[in-house]
Amino acid sequence: MPKKILVVDDEINILSLIVLRLQQNNYEVFAASDGMQAVKFAHDKQPDLIILDLKMPAGGGMGAYEKLKMSTKTALIPIIFITAYGTEDIRQRLLDKGARDFITKPFKNEELLQKVRNVIGE
Repeated sequence: MPKKILVVDDEINILSLIVLRLQQNNYEVFAASDGMQAVKFAHDKQPDLIILDLKMPAGGGMGAYEKLKMSTKTALIPIIFITAYGTEDIRQRLLDKGARDFITKPFKNEELLQKVRNVIGE
């Protein structure tokens, strides 16, 4: 049974690239383009991992993250943030809030896959 991953990013090219790379590596992938969709899909699909863009419309990544962590249905799903704003301060704040990892755009495909494997064990 393949692991399920929800990918959330408002940049369609990045979203498509991540979805394709994960599918090529035998993950079942769902895509959302804003924070509201992310919360709905996470509740409906119960993914094993969420890759969540920090800056996007409809609540943004941080707003979606807080909603996901407040719900008993989604609180334990690990989240990797992805963002173009990869300062050490932002990275540390996200990790302090409970994010499992952090990817800075632009990223290498192997970096993405390694971080995914590290979090969900494949």
